[in-house]
Amino acid sequence: MKVLVAVKRVVDYNVKIRVKSDNTGVDIANVKMSMNPFDEIAIEEAVRLKEKGVATEVIAVSCGVTQCQETLRTAMAIGADRAVLVETSEELQPLAVAKLLKALIDKEQPGFIILGKQAIDDDCNQTGQMLAALADLPQVTFASKVEIAGGKATISREVDGGSESLSVTLPAVITADLRLNEPRYVTLPNIMKAKKKPLDIVKPEDLGVDVSPRIKTLKVNEPPKRSAGVKVPDVATLVAKLRNEAKVI
Repeated sequence: MKVLVAVKRVVDYNVKIRVKSDNTGVDIANVKMSMNPFDEIAIEEAVRLKEKGVATEVIAVSCGVTQCQETLRTAMAIGADRAVLVETSEELQPLAVAKLLKALIDKEQPGFIILGKQAIDDDCNQTGQMLAALADLPQVTFASKVEIAGGKATISREVDGGSESLSVTLPAVITADLRLNEPRYVTLPNIMKAKKKPLDIVKPEDLGVDVSPRIKTLKVNEPPKRSAGVKVPDVATLVAKLRNEAKVI
């Protein structure tokens, strides 16, 4: 069984985001980039499925600029067998990525598709759901545990009231939550091995997909700075401020 995993190149989570001076977007010039943390969890889960003998091949896929090859090499260092880059300089929105992944699913025919539940740059949390709809496949979002047997996947996910367990027939799409696993540390020997693994590059037009943006960003602003807190002498004053100023009680 093939497992296809989508990974995204994003600004590293340790980097403090800066908005461009003209408010057209986020400044990514000379900024450290890395794999989206939720996608790293997705790759780790796919590799674990292969180590259990459930999966036979793990394919990492990324959509974006040429530098996404670095992200795919990281995925192969974690344990992916090969990678595919859909190379484009266009701004890719969730629907466009879902269409590209749908085209690759039609080509590769994987038995299981794993995505991170969301990317930390746009926080859209849409691509997995859109992909499942386009490919007409069952889906489970926010997976915290995955077990595959007998052509079915049993997946646990957290909900407001606790957790629920769902069973879906393969092929299926899942999105990985933070508690699914803890990704392994990438070792130097595996980084060197990843350089020799195959990485195919295709264009959106090769897949017959139009990736033109459907949404236009009008303006990007930094969040307003929080005002300083106020010390109060006693509980009575606190209650009075909560009732009269904050108006929360």
